[in-house]
Amino acid sequence: MAVRRDGRGRTRWGLVAALLAVPALLVLVPFAWFVWAFATSDFPLGGGKEDVSCEEALHFGGAQLPAGAYDTDCETQSWMDTYYGGTFRMPRAGVRDWLATLSPQGPQPGATGCDHGADLYLNLDAADSVLPPGAAAAAVTVNVTYENATTARVRWSAFTL
Repeated sequence: MAVRRDGRGRTRWGLVAALLAVPALLVLVPFAWFVWAFATSDFPLGGGKEDVSCEEALHFGGAQLPAGAYDTDCETQSWMDTYYGGTFRMPRAGVRDWLATLSPQGPQPGATGCDHGADLYLNLDAADSVLPPGAAAAAVTVNVTYENATTARVRWSAFTL
């Protein structure tokens, strides 16, 4: 069999190679971006944490910031589900009254299911139909720790499932 040495036929293989390269690039470029995004970001698909007012965070769970609250620090995070959480301090004397506005049965003493060291807690969810009226959340968790004779620290979270 004779081999051609005149260069004819190279154009055809160049065209075939170019036609095969385009689909390969259409697959490889998005794959490379996907790998780069996961390697360089804590939240590659979006949904990073954002600071919000504690009024907004508590409103999501159907509550209002109690009178005398201070040292407020709240955030939200949302992608598939929505989460609001944060902490604040308030006068210890008003804790039980404030918690009673969230749940008719009132707070539970610290025990299994609450933050370590919490003195009181509430775990409310839509499945038990015990969420405060107007809550957009599916579950609300409140943990209260008495810091001293006059101050209580409240940890709040409200989220969808």
